[in-house]
Amino acid sequence: MRRLLVPLIGSMLLLAACGGSGGAGSTAATSAASAPAASSPATESMAAASMSEHMTESMAPSAGAAADDMHSSMTEDMHSSMAESMTESAADPMTGSMTDPATTGVSITTASSTFGDILFDGNRQAIYLFDKETTTTPDCYGDCAAAWPPVLTTGSPVAAGGINAALLGTTTRSDGSTQVTYANHPLYYYAGEGPGEVTCHNVREFGGLWLVVTPAGEAAAA
Repeated sequence: MRRLLVPLIGSMLLLAACGGSGGAGSTAATSAASAPAASSPATESMAAASMSEHMTESMAPSAGAAADDMHSSMTEDMHSSMAESMTESAADPMTGSMTDPATTGVSITTASSTFGDILFDGNRQAIYLFDKETTTTPDCYGDCAAAWPPVLTTGSPVAAGGINAALLGTTTRSDGSTQVTYANHPLYYYAGEGPGEVTCHNVREFGGLWLVVTPAGEAAAA
């Protein structure tokens, strides 16, 4: 009887040990299968690179559009600045009005003197009429023109100060040059005067009187 029990007990112990082992092993395997797989450093690096590439591609069109907008804005500003600069350079420095540089002539203005307000050019040179001339046709040439140079212009004269623009005009001299007129009087300088000087009013030379001119287009009082 004893001999029969020993083998039987040994078999039962062996069975119990295998069942316990198997159960524990199965549970451990199930837990390992259900747990999330651990990420390796290589996997994380690849994911980050993919995300960076995607963000770069998404931002590229926006960056390109921003660059185009900036270029367009800078171009418009440059054109606007150039146009403003050209407009300012075309303005007459004495009147501030727009003029064409190709056709702008001598500036005729007014200033006070011993004889009241009279005509001067833009360089403050006094201007005279010759009472011998009763029309716009000049009659002062040769020695007369050397002493009393005509007020010449290469374009339309510009009215400034108290000048009446309606009285301002031109006439053609025998040599083809253009002389300025005011109220139909051909205008002259005196060669011996400097800027701002008025020393030859009511002087008789070359067959007539030389007189400074008022803004009304008349000879100033003697």
